[in-house]
Amino acid sequence: MSAVRLTVGQALVRFLAAQLSERDGEQHRLVAGCFGIFGHGNVAGVGQALLEAELADPALLPYRQARNEQAMVHAAAGFARASNRMSTLACTSSIGPGATNMVTGAALATINRLPVLLLPSDIFATRTASPVLQQLEDPASYDVSVNDTFRPVSRFFDRIWRPEQLPAALLAAMRVLTDPAQTGAVTLALPQDVQTEAFDWPAELFRERVWHVPRPAPDPAALGRAAALIRSASRPLIVAGGGVIYSAATQALQNFAAATGIPVAQTQAGKGSLRSGDPACVGAIGATGTTAANELARQADVVIGIGTRWSDFTTASRTAFAAPGVRFVNINITGFDAAKHAGAAVVADARSALDALAAALAGWRVPPEYRQLAARLAAQWDAVVTRAYAERHSPLPAQAEVLGVVNEVSAATDVVVCAAGSMPGDLHKLWRTRDPLGYHVEYGYSCMGYEIAGGLGAKLALPQREVFVLVGDGSYLMMAQELVTAVQEGIKLIVVLVQNQGFASIGSLSESVGSQRFGTSYRLRGPGGRLDGGYLPVDLAANAQSLGAEVLRAGSITELRAALIQARASDRTVVVHIETDPLIPAPDGGGWWDVPVAQTAALASTREAREAYESARQRQRPYL
Repeated sequence: MSAVRLTVGQALVRFLAAQLSERDGEQHRLVAGCFGIFGHGNVAGVGQALLEAELADPALLPYRQARNEQAMVHAAAGFARASNRMSTLACTSSIGPGATNMVTGAALATINRLPVLLLPSDIFATRTASPVLQQLEDPASYDVSVNDTFRPVSRFFDRIWRPEQLPAALLAAMRVLTDPAQTGAVTLALPQDVQTEAFDWPAELFRERVWHVPRPAPDPAALGRAAALIRSASRPLIVAGGGVIYSAATQALQNFAAATGIPVAQTQAGKGSLRSGDPACVGAIGATGTTAANELARQADVVIGIGTRWSDFTTASRTAFAAPGVRFVNINITGFDAAKHAGAAVVADARSALDALAAALAGWRVPPEYRQLAARLAAQWDAVVTRAYAERHSPLPAQAEVLGVVNEVSAATDVVVCAAGSMPGDLHKLWRTRDPLGYHVEYGYSCMGYEIAGGLGAKLALPQREVFVLVGDGSYLMMAQELVTAVQEGIKLIVVLVQNQGFASIGSLSESVGSQRFGTSYRLRGPGGRLDGGYLPVDLAANAQSLGAEVLRAGSITELRAALIQARASDRTVVVHIETDPLIPAPDGGGWWDVPVAQTAALASTREAREAYESARQRQRPYL
């Protein structure tokens, strides 16, 4: 057997460049590039290997320079999501803080079931120079490092103590990245001395390898139980989750809904599984849902969850499904999620299951009066959205007005990216989706700071589309650095920066639990020692301009529309700044979210909130 002598870092890069994914006959680069920030630990190993690869062939494993380790993992997750999980990016860091900065990104990827490959550097395997700079020493064990914090947030973790261990670890990593039921963050911790060690590798390790992404078919007996349950229903409701989009099952869902007449509600990750305006679409469900979807959820006798993990926002903290005898059918590629709510579990790929279920239900439809009810409720909510978009508050606009203008100016295939604050909830209720990949809101971890980095990843995956990043001032201040990366790489983003002087979402939540928006406004400290003075003299537009972006300031909705049109015509990253009134809420969809309120308090506002909380949670159903 022929051998190739390379360092561990060089072998890693060459292996990654040769990996492909395949589904339905379509191949993709599994690892399409590498983000990295170099320091001691990876500069001499993976860094040197990436340099050699770039000099040999810049397209082999393209390297991109990031500004923040957490942000580069967010960008990789955004890329993976926009690629329907068929492709991802690797991220390399130095040891110590560079590595642990990636842990939040790893948690986000795993919670959202998004494949990312993390390559944090680690302590010396030989231990001769121990302790090295930035090393955590554990008196109980010499093989513990800060990288062990990746274990609970990774779907696969390994530390490569010797070169011989690398091939098995790489194959396991690729297996998990391409497993739709198990995917998430994959972490290979690389001791810095091991990265530079040379080894004679079998040449076949570097041959092109195709990883086939399966479409598991449903078990016939499970399918039969699900079909029988649906046939017994008079008021069924589909809840479409992210699994519908990731499995490219949107057309299958549209066909199924049209054939059966079952209305379709959507989770945050599943928004876009049906286009807004589709006869079956009743919009968002749950705590941030529409009145249409939530009313149908209250009446539903059978709920068909497809590719959803049933988060508390989806179930409105288990208050959404109120019919006494409601039953569930759970179609999911993971048995863990399919078994939730004591449902009839169908463990299968979403598209395979929908096609099979359509055949099993051939000729069956919901009663016409139920379909008419769903259509009427959907039309009523659509009118609410139209009014919210068109209202003109003064002196500052409402956030809903901003979303309406962005929705109007953006094209059908453009992408809107958001993650945290009040905007994800408003987008879930109000945004009119027109394409399965056009709605990109990270709400599994709802991580402040994801927005710009995630938008960068989405644009890398979908370069032909405009990407609109919607970010509030709170999230912008958390992590705006990847604007620099976008400028450096010539990657165009349209960032709509909404300035509302603090944390609008948590401010509203604080008020609802009787805490009077404490600590949620960006204010100077006043004479009494509290943060109740004037607003901070912060100019975020000037900050964005200092990072290299073109900046447009909008003082009104009319100016915002003109600025967005100008931004679409630009060929570089543009930040459009507008100030809004955080006290004007979006229309309420009737959902509830369980946030406990203090049981005893001196504040009358808190006592009143506790009474309302006790009343609301009477509707909770611990077992479904």
